[in-house]
Amino acid sequence: MTPKFHSLTIKEVQTETEDTVSISFEIPNDLKSDYEFSAGQYLTLRADINGEDIRRSYSLCSSMSQGEWRVAIKRVKNGKFSTFATNNLAAGDSLDVMTPMGNFTFTPNAEVEKSYVLFAAGSGITPIISIVKTILENEPKSDVTLFYGNKQIQSVIFKEEIEGLKNEFMSSFRIVHIMSRENLGSPLLNGRIDLNKANELFEAFLVDSAPNQVYICGPEQMIIDVKDSMISKGVAPEKIHFELFTTTAVENNKNNNVTDTPKVASNVSVIIDGDTFDLHLDSDGESILDAATKAGADLPFACKGGVCCTCKAKILQGTASMDINYGLEPDEVKSGYILTCQAHPTSDQLVVSYDN
Repeated sequence: MTPKFHSLTIKEVQTETEDTVSISFEIPNDLKSDYEFSAGQYLTLRADINGEDIRRSYSLCSSMSQGEWRVAIKRVKNGKFSTFATNNLAAGDSLDVMTPMGNFTFTPNAEVEKSYVLFAAGSGITPIISIVKTILENEPKSDVTLFYGNKQIQSVIFKEEIEGLKNEFMSSFRIVHIMSRENLGSPLLNGRIDLNKANELFEAFLVDSAPNQVYICGPEQMIIDVKDSMISKGVAPEKIHFELFTTTAVENNKNNNVTDTPKVASNVSVIIDGDTFDLHLDSDGESILDAATKAGADLPFACKGGVCCTCKAKILQGTASMDINYGLEPDEVKSGYILTCQAHPTSDQLVVSYDN
């Protein structure tokens, strides 16, 4: 289903920390099927801020069983949308909200018995807590260990909710806080979650029960370090899943699905909602998304950084290359999917569809 924006009413704005709020939305009955989501997915929010179309994606921190659509927004320095949201939005306001998206997902199975390990830092807890709740609520035989890094106790997002889960699921949920600017009485629990810390945490908490699945969300370097640590401890790469909010990607960190095939001038057809937009792209490096948007196509997008999958489309004819790909899985690329914000034609004829 092609992602679409709908104007939704804000149900509640709740303060989580001094710089973070969570926002829940009213979903009309006729749209609830469109907004069904899997744990770990995100909503893209859109607002006109000082005459500029600003879009940002925020992970759902609720689970489907809660019957709630809630995201958390942490104010960042010079952040246009986060400042607008934390300072201005209130219950009763309307906001354009795209239908749920994202590949960082978890689907529960009540029959399995697994050990899940999750790492989060700061606002990276948002998709992670949705996954934690979904496991605990739907897999009674499984257990969960959550390592959560923050600066200090007062900056812990969802602190009370996490403690509530710990009390409700005492035998199956373990939470380990790591603070970089507050002494918790043990060197193991102080500092940032980096390669050495991840190794230490594994030896202290996981050495006797190897994780069946690992989920990670936080800064890019933390994700790289935790992934490397888990692999070094014997966790298979395909069992490690991560969500990247932003990236400082450099050439040697690019996803292996990226190619360096030369860009060429091309006649491009873009299909969305059954309509076709025909345009000509020169070999000057403009992305398919930017060129099609200029031609009048209303295409879905959010980050424009190769991180989310909002602008995903499928190649039906021709070939294209991507500058950066942090959003698509290898099997998706093999099946012909591209991130149009990062894609450029490498054939003189190209047809891409958002409807497939």
